[in-house]
Amino acid sequence: MTATGLEILLSDPRICLGRRIGLMVNQSSLTASLEYSWEALAKKGVKIERIFSPEHGVFATEQDQIAVGSKPTAGIETVSLYGNSEASLVPDRALLEGLDLIIFDMQDVGSRYYTYVNTLALTMEAVSGMDIELMVLDRPNPLGGELVEGPMLDPRFHSFVGMFPVPVRHGLTAGELAGLYLDHAKPDLKLTVIQMQEWERRMLYADTGLPWIPPSPNMPTVETAAVYPGMCLFEGLNVSEGRGSTTPFQLSGAPFINPMELADRCRSFDLDGVLFRPTWFRPTFHKFAGEEIGAIWLHITNPQLFRPFAAGVAMTAAINSLYGEQLQFLQEVYEFNDTIPAFDLLTGSSRIRTTILEGGEVQDILYSWQEEEGEFRRFKQPFHLY
Repeated sequence: MTATGLEILLSDPRICLGRRIGLMVNQSSLTASLEYSWEALAKKGVKIERIFSPEHGVFATEQDQIAVGSKPTAGIETVSLYGNSEASLVPDRALLEGLDLIIFDMQDVGSRYYTYVNTLALTMEAVSGMDIELMVLDRPNPLGGELVEGPMLDPRFHSFVGMFPVPVRHGLTAGELAGLYLDHAKPDLKLTVIQMQEWERRMLYADTGLPWIPPSPNMPTVETAAVYPGMCLFEGLNVSEGRGSTTPFQLSGAPFINPMELADRCRSFDLDGVLFRPTWFRPTFHKFAGEEIGAIWLHITNPQLFRPFAAGVAMTAAINSLYGEQLQFLQEVYEFNDTIPAFDLLTGSSRIRTTILEGGEVQDILYSWQEEEGEFRRFKQPFHLY
């Protein structure tokens, strides 16, 4: 079984003893025996001064883009880093002063959009020059550490769902991303990564032997994480990404979609490792709550061949070609940004949306980021810890 950075630290916590510590965690910060990190550390004599919680809260009780309040966790002062404003995403300097160590321990899902590692990046910037050590307790990338997919982030589209100069599926762990960001943004801090043991880049999450704890409300299974790099794009469309169902992101649809017709169009693209099953569902909340809508369920048949971002882009193009009069690329505020369409923030530029609207060939669109993938595979090698 893979031993996470938390397990390694607990085996010898002397580096933490006698220090003033801030802990950046949520319910995924668990030992292999399902004990929360703050409880396990306390048993080792480690004193936590303050907990910083990410989007969704410590126990992932809040839905996406919902402000999280601050309330104690197990008697420890807890401060939300996801409130009603963009300023809330950054730890207040007054709450950092007096700390000499911040420990980050949350399960990432391997996609550039997922906000926990972006909170880590913002914290690295916040503590720059404060003589505070930042320690990352590393955890597996559930999508493995070999495959990368999608275009690079255009710096002009920098946002809370796009902070790292990486493709959508980056193939790095949180600890490796921290090292990359240290090199990229050059914050003035000491970074320590407590590495895992018994983890290899080829491993998917099922290979680790670790239990999967949903790190956010709509990430219930590892299968959800596997489709997320593509299906998160539907957050930028007037198409349900499956919130309000028991299988978010695997399931998606809209009232104007004929599922059999859309499935046929998606199958025509001959995408590897996935089957498109037409179906219907009724979301209980979020988009189209209470309506029966036509939908597609993604079934992964080969995780090594499946390219989730390509599937999400291809499905978007198919919906546009079949239902262009009804499809909308949403323009409202998304993750505190009110100037750039959410779809563009997620893809990292306006290029894909524009090409889809212009009726570009799907295969040409899917080939358009291959050169960027190759360049990033070479670029990321020095940041590998495993």
